[in-house]
Amino acid sequence: MKRLFLLLTVCGSIFFLSGCWDRVEINDLAIVTGAAIDKKGDNDVELTIQVFLPNAISSGGGQSGGGGSSGGALTIVTSEKGINLADALSKVQGNLPRKVFWGQCKVFIFGERLAKEGIQKQVDFLLRHPQTRERAYLFVGKGKARQYLESTPKLERTSSEVIRELAKARIGMDATMKDMDEMLMGKAQAAALPYLLPKTYKQKPKESILVPRIFGTAIFRKDRMVGTITERETRGVIWLKNEIKGYTVNVNPKNTAGDVSLDPVSARIRLIPEIQTGEWKMKVQVKTEGTVVQNRTNFSISDPQFLRIVEKAYQESIKKRIHLALQPVQHKLKVDIVGFADEFYRKYPKQFKRVENRWDEVFPNVRVILDVEAHIRRQGSIIEPGGLPEDKVKEK
Repeated sequence: MKRLFLLLTVCGSIFFLSGCWDRVEINDLAIVTGAAIDKKGDNDVELTIQVFLPNAISSGGGQSGGGGSSGGALTIVTSEKGINLADALSKVQGNLPRKVFWGQCKVFIFGERLAKEGIQKQVDFLLRHPQTRERAYLFVGKGKARQYLESTPKLERTSSEVIRELAKARIGMDATMKDMDEMLMGKAQAAALPYLLPKTYKQKPKESILVPRIFGTAIFRKDRMVGTITERETRGVIWLKNEIKGYTVNVNPKNTAGDVSLDPVSARIRLIPEIQTGEWKMKVQVKTEGTVVQNRTNFSISDPQFLRIVEKAYQESIKKRIHLALQPVQHKLKVDIVGFADEFYRKYPKQFKRVENRWDEVFPNVRVILDVEAHIRRQGSIIEPGGLPEDKVKEK
């Protein structure tokens, strides 16, 4: 009887189990590949989304339509304004016969005007939405953000994919939605996002295409953009944030004609805070190793004396890059995007609490001490200058 009762209980519970009654088929979804958010008028925001066209793949391409075109035949762009993002999204949904799906949206671009007025409300919406991805990349675009989604890609399928690949290449700053939330919640309440510029190329005498390009970094104090730094200055910030990847360092050895190009293969950066007799100091300890990718001098890398000269030039180049970045960040904009506040808080919590509310005043006066140790561990398979006769190779 017990077994029979158990069997009836299990069979009866089947009727209370949920099925697939609320499923949404992929054929009913409008898959968003990228989104742009702009300021519209005095109080409204404009939401622009790039929607993937599945029929374009099955038909082998064709004409794109609806609300503007982008990415050839593979996407359409549509936009609406509203009093907030939720309102604008509901209006965008009215333009589409399918349900808007954010699960594949990997790029969000803020217009420059909106960024300067504050993006906290927009970030709040994106973090709360159940479909948006915390790993989606965030950008600030010069001018209207919509133009970057409307650009015509040549190497990738969609313009949003072009922008995403630029971030993945790590040639400049990159920041995801999760990173942005952590930066705004940090002790310094400062953030940095990649800054896009619209670069125009002439394709025909009367035709040109717009290609997005990362050109420096947009700097935020709390949620408001207060300025930008250049691409060269950004590289120094990348060293301080221990995010070295994707670019080459060119050095000019002392008393030598020509230059040597190096790729950093490893880097370890430590920020060591100190407070002595009321003076706040930050020691930046850099240990890096590089590999030679080009030697345009007349000297052999195998010469120990010349190798030491190149390593010395490598060290000085890193110091110069960091100083170049600190000048606008620490002394002009006075925004701590390099994480000094968090390091001081970890080591000196009581002292930091006293200055937390006026950190923007203390940060510019922090004395930075650089300790750079740079070595060349890989000289390349060709140690002599390539294409140079042996009798032309010199020794130090």
